[in-house]
Amino acid sequence: MMENRIEDRGLRIESNRLRGKRRSSILDPRSSKGFTLVEMIMVIVITGIIGGIVAVFLKAPVQQYVDVARRADMSDIADTALRRIGRDLRLALPNSVRVTGTCDGTAACFIEFLPTKGGGRYRAGMGGDELDFTVADSTFEVLGPMPTGLVAGTDQIVVYNLGIAGADTYAGDNRATVSAPPAGAVANIASKLFPFDSPGHRFHVISAPVSYVCSPVAGGAGGTLTRYWGYAIQVTQPSNTAVAPLSTANNALLATHVSSCRFSYDAFVVAQRSGLVTTNLGITEEGETVTLYSAVHVSNQP
Repeated sequence: MMENRIEDRGLRIESNRLRGKRRSSILDPRSSKGFTLVEMIMVIVITGIIGGIVAVFLKAPVQQYVDVARRADMSDIADTALRRIGRDLRLALPNSVRVTGTCDGTAACFIEFLPTKGGGRYRAGMGGDELDFTVADSTFEVLGPMPTGLVAGTDQIVVYNLGIAGADTYAGDNRATVSAPPAGAVANIASKLFPFDSPGHRFHVISAPVSYVCSPVAGGAGGTLTRYWGYAIQVTQPSNTAVAPLSTANNALLATHVSSCRFSYDAFVVAQRSGLVTTNLGITEEGETVTLYSAVHVSNQP
């Protein structure tokens, strides 16, 4: 029995000694182990190699995404500009579209027209206040609803614009300024002898011209497409944005990075009653070009 107690006590002492040694080794900072400088450098080098490999594989998809997004933006810019031009042209006064400039795709090109804001039919051969074509007249009755929003001193009434000498709105042959707001179904205009009676007894209301000016630059940088409006009607089409009336007109930039642009106009595409305006617009960025084509029919039946 004595021997067993001595042996148990010896085991407890040894166990306590080992436990104390273990605790002291944990608390001693010299006995703890960590990363060496060489190991850290190796981890950094390996991580860099893996990152470089991943970057090589990711570069192509990321670049493709950037290229696709850029092409989509260029297409959207060109499409929006052409849609705006087409929307305006569909409201053009018959036989008022005209184009000037070199318009070869690389030089400045100008297209101008007179947008209509309303119209109707004047009384003729029915008695009442008819529009007189034998002497200057200042009032006439309108059949049906009167065009809304007529502005005295600004809006003008046009009758039978043929776009030729003697019947040219730009020259003032067949337009008269609205002198006062309509009185019921009666339109009030500055006294005017219109040269020709419209076969359909129709009239149009216009206010001011609109011009689209395309100034392309090779490579796209600096090339623009700009809309001008609100200037006075000119006999000769304006073709210089640096001088009046375009230099003082309202304007809005529709497109940048324009590398090519061309307007063309065929006035007699359908039996002299319908004209065709075609537009080519090229947008260039980062060495890539998107070119869109548009064709718009305009009514030339006055």
